[in-house]
Amino acid sequence: MRKHILAIDQGTTGSTALVVSLEGETLGRATTEFRQHFPKPGWVEHDTRELWGSVETSVREAIASAGIKPTDLAAIGITNQRETTVIWDRKTGEPIARAIVWQCRRTADVCDKLKAEGHEARVREKTGLVIDAYFSGTKIAWLLDNVSGARARAEKGELAFGTIDSFVVSKLTGGAVHVTDVTNASRTLLCDIQNVAWDKGLCELFRVPENVLPKIVGSAEVVAHTKSAGFLPDGIPISGIAGDQQAALFGQACFDEGDAKCTYGTGAFALMNIGKKSLRSTHGLVTTIAWKVGGEVVYALEGSAFIAGAAVQWLRDGLGIIKTAADIEPLAKQVESSDGCVFVPALAGLGAPYWDQDARGTITGITRGTTAAHLARATLEGIAFEVADLLLAMTKDASRPIARLRVDGGAAKNDLLMQFQADLLGVAIDRPTDVESTGRGAAMLAAVGADLARPADAARLVKKDKDFAPKMDKTARDAHLARWHQAIVQTRAKSAAKP
Repeated sequence: MRKHILAIDQGTTGSTALVVSLEGETLGRATTEFRQHFPKPGWVEHDTRELWGSVETSVREAIASAGIKPTDLAAIGITNQRETTVIWDRKTGEPIARAIVWQCRRTADVCDKLKAEGHEARVREKTGLVIDAYFSGTKIAWLLDNVSGARARAEKGELAFGTIDSFVVSKLTGGAVHVTDVTNASRTLLCDIQNVAWDKGLCELFRVPENVLPKIVGSAEVVAHTKSAGFLPDGIPISGIAGDQQAALFGQACFDEGDAKCTYGTGAFALMNIGKKSLRSTHGLVTTIAWKVGGEVVYALEGSAFIAGAAVQWLRDGLGIIKTAADIEPLAKQVESSDGCVFVPALAGLGAPYWDQDARGTITGITRGTTAAHLARATLEGIAFEVADLLLAMTKDASRPIARLRVDGGAAKNDLLMQFQADLLGVAIDRPTDVESTGRGAAMLAAVGADLARPADAARLVKKDKDFAPKMDKTARDAHLARWHQAIVQTRAKSAAKP
């Protein structure tokens, strides 16, 4: 009997594969990084050949490390960086250009124009989103307009669009299946999240031909079987798909209304389960589909900070202050505070709750006494400040406090960051033993979709590593937040003054 789940977690800087038993034990794991391409300031691209190569390598290595055969796999779950946009030739499977990554700001001017024309209220009502270059809609139109002949080919039905989940499914099935799940569809600016369907009017507004769009499917159901993938046998069911943040919400067993999690990866993403009815944010967040399981759609409030772990990578790769990402915590611990230094990590604009596309990173409060340790600590604090803004907005929208915050992602391993986060929020934080909740969530969804498990089983598989209780008094907390918001005002003032 096949008894293992393969989870493919295709992320912004690398692809991870997990082999998970039906009891929830991770038996094998592998990660393969791939290059980021920055052809112009503010532009971010992926070569999908490199991306797909990283998926294949990770899958092969994870299966080998688990000591199993590919034929032992009972199901496949996929989770992915969400808004990243790929368009490929339906016959050959070859992309027409590099993928435009969710961080890319090349369509900011288009978004500004659409907002100036008064379309934002209509778009928010239908999609739960704001008009921003973050999402897929304007990326699709840019590719069709800027790759020679692409729009004409799209109109003829020769091209297919997909977020990364859709691209991976296409590759795993030899190009036979073109689908996306509800969570990824809800990040495109083209999906009516009430009806869970592509919206003709939105497609016209964003100039996207409907025939390039994939079929929308549930998050836990058999949507395809492997075929001609090369490194996997034919016939394995693909039964779980969710965008990375929704997969983490599921993987953290946030099944009740009010349950919230934050994933600290390249960016930081906070989501709260708000149940079966969507709720429009009035505090700068977006509404998204959390998952569709067993025919039932669940919604979530989401706040996105575009730069989190990427700020640590910048200290490492851009400034050379640290050699590895793990070095930041011991460096930051060399000082007891940031000594008034505040880092606003708006290296790709400000996301929720500000949605300032033109903002750029700022560091305030530098003196002759500022050291690398102070900057390291300010970087960790900057991440925590961003997340505090998201969670405080969430409590206002939902009209309920957060009882506990569940955390995951690579940066969640940082004790200093987690303690400061708990202090800023005044809320206890739960960290699981396995911080790769995105991959585990994909595995859980695949098990449910293949009728190998029930959703309730997921809650029993989440094992706690450590609690972080808030220790900071209200006066100190308010002083920290005041410094942060002063730095935000300065950052946004520079953004507003751009020529």
